[in-house]
Amino acid sequence: MTMTAAVALPACVLDAAPRILLLSQDPACILAQLDGTREPSSTVPLRDDVSTDEITPLPILTHFDEKLGRYPYTGLRAGAAQPIGVDAIKRAGINVVVAGKRYGKGSSREHSPMAEKWAGVRLVIAESFERIYRQNADNIGLYTSTDLGLVERLRRGESITVDEIVAGRDGLAAAIVRAGGLLAFGQRHLQGVAQAPAVGRGDVQAAQRNAPRTLFEKIIQRHVLETPVTPADAPQGAGVFVRADWRFIHEYYTGMAAHMLHARFGRPLRLVDPARIVVFEDHTSYVEESPNHVRAGIVPNIRVMCQAQRDFVDAYQLRHHRTLTEAEAAQEGGANVAGISHAMMAEHYALPGQVVVGTDSHTPHSGALGCVAFGVGTTDMANAFVTGAVRLTLPASLRVDLAGALPPGVTAKDIVLHLLALPEIRSGAGVGKVFEFTGDVITGMSVDERATLTNMTAELGGLTGIVAPDAETVRFLRERRGVDVAVEPWMHSDPDAVYAATLRVDCSALSPLVAAPGDPGNGIPLSSLQARPRIDIAYGGSCTAGKREDFDAYHQVLAWAVDRGLRLPDGVTLYLQYGTTAVRDYCVAQGYDRTFAAIGARILQPSCGACANCGPGSSTEPGQVTISAINRNFPGRSGPGSVWLASPPTVMASALAGKLVSFAELQAGDAA
Repeated sequence: MTMTAAVALPACVLDAAPRILLLSQDPACILAQLDGTREPSSTVPLRDDVSTDEITPLPILTHFDEKLGRYPYTGLRAGAAQPIGVDAIKRAGINVVVAGKRYGKGSSREHSPMAEKWAGVRLVIAESFERIYRQNADNIGLYTSTDLGLVERLRRGESITVDEIVAGRDGLAAAIVRAGGLLAFGQRHLQGVAQAPAVGRGDVQAAQRNAPRTLFEKIIQRHVLETPVTPADAPQGAGVFVRADWRFIHEYYTGMAAHMLHARFGRPLRLVDPARIVVFEDHTSYVEESPNHVRAGIVPNIRVMCQAQRDFVDAYQLRHHRTLTEAEAAQEGGANVAGISHAMMAEHYALPGQVVVGTDSHTPHSGALGCVAFGVGTTDMANAFVTGAVRLTLPASLRVDLAGALPPGVTAKDIVLHLLALPEIRSGAGVGKVFEFTGDVITGMSVDERATLTNMTAELGGLTGIVAPDAETVRFLRERRGVDVAVEPWMHSDPDAVYAATLRVDCSALSPLVAAPGDPGNGIPLSSLQARPRIDIAYGGSCTAGKREDFDAYHQVLAWAVDRGLRLPDGVTLYLQYGTTAVRDYCVAQGYDRTFAAIGARILQPSCGACANCGPGSSTEPGQVTISAINRNFPGRSGPGSVWLASPPTVMASALAGKLVSFAELQAGDAA
């Protein structure tokens, strides 16, 4: 498997040195590099936290072929500007891109590295990468490196070998990079492995008796697959393949997955265990009301993309859930079982001790039930469809001990915003790790609230989040799903299990938080925010905040207002969007819909909606300010305006006040 041939950098032959683009914080610096008038020094301040929303904004995701190469970095913010236009990277002949910390954070969209590659980029160099982005890059043959010293070497015209590119990577990642990508690797090495026995079952049992393990490690040990290229006793940091109990995909990925699979393997495909594949149409129900899509004129492209998924579902008779608009829901009489993919997985499929993978970074939602749930990109899922094997680099775990008791009005969302603002998390200490949530606060927390924590491990940079199953898990499964599940004796972390670190949070000291626009890590206690921005839009919904308990919180605040004859202030629009049809039906049964109507809220059927800039609730103008219960507020994520993140009660209180306030402040009259 050794390969030492030089990487052919640059692909462009206009001169002897590759064209390098440093993603600077200064838009003038970027423009000067693109037009060739200036080559910046190595001391130029690099952009940190470049998100996949900025590399490939959502409207571009309707493409799943070479057209993507026109669009990389078209959403990138440098200061207040977006300096990189359509075709700019291709026209400039950029081969190498350089950035700062936590490159590729956010969505699991493989469109981002694919757009870079099709634009002519051969190598991305960054101080650090988010897990999913880098794995996606490996899978499609886009080179990545954290060695910033390569920049000067490339400028001197030195060749860079593949061995240097993969230096420090785990053996599996290196082998996939050398093979030119995951599908080629899987075709060569992974046929039939999913039907083989799990690796060293007896050895695993012996290891469990003799060495302490985390719950994550125990679950993975039960799902590891034997392959010709991964060892039976892989240590932490090594790459392995695992069998997933459930694989799920949604419409922004299925067309690309089908395209690449049919191109390589022909038709029909032989899918492994298709009964365990679930397909969701959960982003595009309101696309005809999405300013983002209507203005760009891409609604027809969305319809083509959705049809590509439906064709794939029909061809292989896969399980399929669609979300509905209000008109469709009324026509079908509310009988359809639908919703946001990862919320649906927790409501209908995932169980303690299982492995769940999906093409969404918020797949860890289901970790609240005590299973291992993590997001993957398109190529990973395509490979899993035809081999049954899912790639995983064995991570370290962080233990998050939530001690004390939550004060009234403080929620799981406030805990996550607090964690995201910690310096160690902002610097990347959680990247690729497992967040295991423990402590007295967890013990007293509902599964819905636990799911907020595990869901937002995506923003924390983690592989997944997990909570050990307990009596609350059993209650949730029995009452919500009619499933009786016993918590097996092994379903916990051993007392002496090894963690990379422990984060201890005194939850009794927390108060309502908000995250300032630009990044979920911009958290600040609301009480310390002196200038309270006015708001134009308030949005409650998404996978993170579209659950039953979230709607209990929305209703509590709004019912208080209705009892006092309050209405929304002029100029404020409130949207409430259910996460699943089960949540909608619960709210109707509770009579919440009458309160929501009385306050003047617009109610939306289950969908990702404004969270993904896919429907009503997104801003339409740069000057608009939104207060939102969604999980991320990267530039452009939910429209061109500014987005503040907050908990469900804070979002509702702010809607009623017309500016950022907590519910306690509203009740005390401090919003006047």
